[in-house]
Amino acid sequence: MNATPINVLGYTSNSRQFVVKTLNTDLRMNQNAQYPELDGPNPYEYLLAGFAGCINALGQQVAKEQGIPLRSLQIEITGNLNEAPASRQKPGFSKIEIKLKPAAAVSQEILQKWIAEVQQRSPAYNMLVNNTPVELVLHREYAYV
Repeated sequence: MNATPINVLGYTSNSRQFVVKTLNTDLRMNQNAQYPELDGPNPYEYLLAGFAGCINALGQQVAKEQGIPLRSLQIEITGNLNEAPASRQKPGFSKIEIKLKPAAAVSQEILQKWIAEVQQRSPAYNMLVNNTPVELVLHREYAYV
């Protein structure tokens, strides 16, 4: 099975705004009261936004494959975040709820089959609900360019 590598590069500077360079754009993350003009979504919001984007892209593709005339798709994701590791709860999301609201003139049964296929094929869903190995590699120093 071939894996497609996806790479991003993130860095921060004196403004403490974290910038992630992707293939086509720069994503800015920050919640810094000292520089409100640089304010942007926090990393957890980006994670949920990326999850919603993955569900949307795959949902559109599966609907096309199944012949479902999907006029639009609204996705709302709410994550309950445990930030304090001292609280004896594992840090991270304790629960993520995804509400899908497809606009399609088809039966509930067809939509249930559609969402089951989306869930089964979603790399983002699989990564979040299963243990995906993560390797942290520490480099002593880097030079900002």
